Amino acid sequence: MTIHAAKDPTQYPVLRNLQFSPIKQGEDQLVVLWDPSGLSKEKLVLPLNFFFIVQHFDGEHSIPDIGALYLKQFGEFLLPSKVEQLVADLEQKLFLEGERTESARQQVRLEYRQQSKRPAAFAGRSYEADGAKLKRQLDGFFSSGEGPDFKPSENRGKLIKGLVAPTYDLKQAGPVYAWGYKELQECEQPDVYAIVGTAHAGLENFFAVTDKDFETPLGVVKADRTILDRLKGLVPEYFEEDIAHQSEHAIEFQLPFLQTTVGKPFSIVPILSSFSAMSLNDSTVRTSVDRFLTALQDTLVSSGKTVCVIAAGELAHLGLRYGDSAPPTDFSFHRSMQRDLEMLKHVEELQPEAFAQFIQKEQDQRRISGFSPIYSLLRLIQAEKGQVLRYDRGITDQYNSTVTYASLTFF
Repeated sequence: MTIHAAKDPTQYPVLRNLQFSPIKQGEDQLVVLWDPSGLSKEKLVLPLNFFFIVQHFDGEHSIPDIGALYLKQFGEFLLPSKVEQLVADLEQKLFLEGERTESARQQVRLEYRQQSKRPAAFAGRSYEADGAKLKRQLDGFFSSGEGPDFKPSENRGKLIKGLVAPTYDLKQAGPVYAWGYKELQECEQPDVYAIVGTAHAGLENFFAVTDKDFETPLGVVKADRTILDRLKGLVPEYFEEDIAHQSEHAIEFQLPFLQTTVGKPFSIVPILSSFSAMSLNDSTVRTSVDRFLTALQDTLVSSGKTVCVIAAGELAHLGLRYGDSAPPTDFSFHRSMQRDLEMLKHVEELQPEAFAQFIQKEQDQRRISGFSPIYSLLRLIQAEKGQVLRYDRGITDQYNSTVTYASLTFF
């Protein structure tokens, strides 16, 4: 029997699951790296040749291997000392897997679990931190020319079963959020909101549940302890990554809308999710997803409470920032928009597997990041039909990289 020794991380470095964006400074093209999980608060700007190097920090390429690839790509030798210095810098910033990063991760997890509430991490950055100013900001989203009109909803008085909302920056996408939450404001409102949000930093277990209350500038939103305690008894492993909630904005961005549109006491079940349509072809992933969603549905039904499931997620991601070889053109965006709206027909018809298959046929080339929360919503709710209320896009960098998103409701 052959025993494989663990590889030396100083010679086979492993880059963490970071996000990056191309930027331009003068004539120079650069790439900025940052940590979406919030474990590291640092950013690192790299020239393209150094970005080539870190793309090979996958635990499989040694420093000499990377040097050989660099020579082939750029036609010049790469001094090992330069790579070693880069490795040291990345390790210092907690950008590499290893003992230092794991120790920091354990410390942050301990501190989060000792907190009585999940603080409002993005107040003052993505939206107003003062309660009165936040209310005015939200009112502005509803009254904006891009916001919902003032005609009464055709669903007035009906019990809402589900809602899809963006997770995009509130200052830009606020009116699109408002289209969905206006429907909620005018319908019969449930007791509980199970919010399934995109975990943009990824998850090991595909879902992460927290039982903490959430603070916002408008007060505290209570977690539904009865439902969460029962769910934890059934599937405790999905509570292990609760630290993911600390720096994730997907659920936080929904809460001020709930606080201002729901006219009675309510509670939430806060859940993050991260799996792709392609990953459902893996039986291990499929089994885990089925296990959690079955347990969650059983728990919500047995609670005896009325529940609305909110899926917080975006749709397509186009351009250099997201891995395309060129910026999107007007033609490619409009083609993607047509594909989005075709895809959303399956969502409106409450067809989770057809929704997944549509993306699988595309090989997820448009990177539908909100797949997992929307798929989960479709598996959880019992409704007659959904409706797309509003669709829009945001531009995320100077290279016209684009994110699309929509508001939908289900009755």
